[in-house]
Amino acid sequence: MNDWPEAWSDDNRGGRYGRGSGSAQPESARVMRQVRRGRPAPPGQAPYGQVPQQPRYADGGYDDYDSGYNTGQVYGGGRGGGGDGYGPGRPAPDWRRRIKWTAITLVTVLVVTTVATYFWADSKLNRDVDLSKVIERPEKGEGTNYLIVGSDSREGLSDEDKKRLRTGSSEGKRTDSMMILHTGDNGPTLISLPRDSNVEIPTFKGSESGKVYQGTGRQVKLNAAYAEDGPELLVRTVEFNTGLHIDHYVEIGFAGFANIVDAAGGVEIDIPQDIKDTKSGADFKKGKQTLNGEEALAFVRTRYALAGSDLDRTKNQQKFLSALANQVATPSTVLNPFRLYPTMGAGLDSLIVDKDMGLFDLADMFWSMKGVSGGEGTSMNMPLAGSAGGNLLWDKDKVKQLVQQLNNDEKVTVKGD
Repeated sequence: MNDWPEAWSDDNRGGRYGRGSGSAQPESARVMRQVRRGRPAPPGQAPYGQVPQQPRYADGGYDDYDSGYNTGQVYGGGRGGGGDGYGPGRPAPDWRRRIKWTAITLVTVLVVTTVATYFWADSKLNRDVDLSKVIERPEKGEGTNYLIVGSDSREGLSDEDKKRLRTGSSEGKRTDSMMILHTGDNGPTLISLPRDSNVEIPTFKGSESGKVYQGTGRQVKLNAAYAEDGPELLVRTVEFNTGLHIDHYVEIGFAGFANIVDAAGGVEIDIPQDIKDTKSGADFKKGKQTLNGEEALAFVRTRYALAGSDLDRTKNQQKFLSALANQVATPSTVLNPFRLYPTMGAGLDSLIVDKDMGLFDLADMFWSMKGVSGGEGTSMNMPLAGSAGGNLLWDKDKVKQLVQQLNNDEKVTVKGD
């Protein structure tokens, strides 16, 4: 009796390849029932759930061998073959091309943003001062000279603002501070012109009337020139009394000053002494602290609480303006659009400049003021020789030497008060 299953009996095995087989050919694959599941397979692929056709041997080698492994279709699906994981119709990405176009896109966006920002900022400058109306001007020297003026204009302030900032309600505007900033190859020099400086009003052309007013040798305080005929007469008076050519004019009022400080997130400054002044609203303790717009305005306006009165105030003004320029030029402001644009907007809206003033000139002014605070330049008051009738007299010899050094763009060695 044969215990083998019917299909496995020695009799049924015949001459098949295997144990006891005399055939040189292998046994063909047993045909199994196919089960079709799902949708029909795409042309050229094995039906889903069916083992793909296996290769056949011919003359000891493969005949038209294609197991499906090289196309990822061993079982009717899957990803294309190859080492990169991308099938037919999906070539590997060209990373060099992608990086190239990404870089081009970023540069284009940067250029467009920069150009748009430039024109936006340039359009916001208030170019209201016409220096071509200034007559009999001294020759231009080396470097660039800016006349920086802080006015007591209340324009843009509400009654509540005036009360909060303790500005009073005087109509019109007067010069609260005046400085000359010289920029050149030997570092910046910032010179304060005390508003009580004794000066002569020269012959000048009216900024509105165009009429020429002959000089009579009249002696006044420097801030009277601005009150009499505005920025053009102030520039004419400074040039006449110093012999220094003024290249650009920059003016800012109370409201604009406070807005710039607030937009910049406040300004850190080291206050050298306790200050309490009921007129300006200043109430500070000695030491480093960050001032907001209201506090900053009180600090730069204070003079009655200072031993040197207006002379000490001009020193505080220089110190604060340099610190403000340094704050505006920091990466935390320049690289932060949420701080940069409000600061630029507040500053540009508040400034009154001459018709030839450009953004690059303004940038040069701010960077130079930053240099003063960083110890790269010099800050001083105009050299004085005493006072007469409440007016401060300039030391003419020192002023002449100072102007000569500035005109020649030499390192300033003259000492001021």
